[in-house]
Amino acid sequence: MNGCTVATAVELLQQGEVISYPTEAVYGLGCDPDNEAAVLKVLAVKQRPVEKGLILVAATYSQLLPYVDDKAIPLEKRYQIISSWPGHITWVLPASKTAPKWITGQFNSIAVRVSAHPVVQQLCQQYGKPLVSTSANLAGEPAITDFQQLQATLGLKVACIVEGALGGSAQPSQIRDAISGQVVRS
Repeated sequence: MNGCTVATAVELLQQGEVISYPTEAVYGLGCDPDNEAAVLKVLAVKQRPVEKGLILVAATYSQLLPYVDDKAIPLEKRYQIISSWPGHITWVLPASKTAPKWITGQFNSIAVRVSAHPVVQQLCQQYGKPLVSTSANLAGEPAITDFQQLQATLGLKVACIVEGALGGSAQPSQIRDAISGQVVRS
């Protein structure tokens, strides 16, 4: 499977396909978060249960508003959240009533990030909405940081691998609960 451009990836997302793309630290798997069949494909590729929930990644916070209960975020927490973006922190925020259960899983919250990675920014801007973002690996296996390994492991299971370099971070994004302040993943 050869790499593809952002424009090709956007066409594939519109068709309900699963793509892989570079993020700040690892390759990610993504799809349209509102397309249940596409999300189920991502979960099947990863061998991950739907109950665990998934992260959404966006180009701007406004893209995340349909999925987040913005009014439930305490004012004193907003500055910390918004000032960390775009960046490498994923925040667990209260989910909106319309956030799909295939994204939130068993939770009433949703994990979201505004990425600073140029490829992720381009994908979300051109697609006009956030994407599912989960590491491109089988559940329980190490995250993939090597393009050849990605091709060998998942190349036949995704519609395309968007061309671009990883962002240079050593670890996947930190996940923090915005309400409790607890670090879920460091």
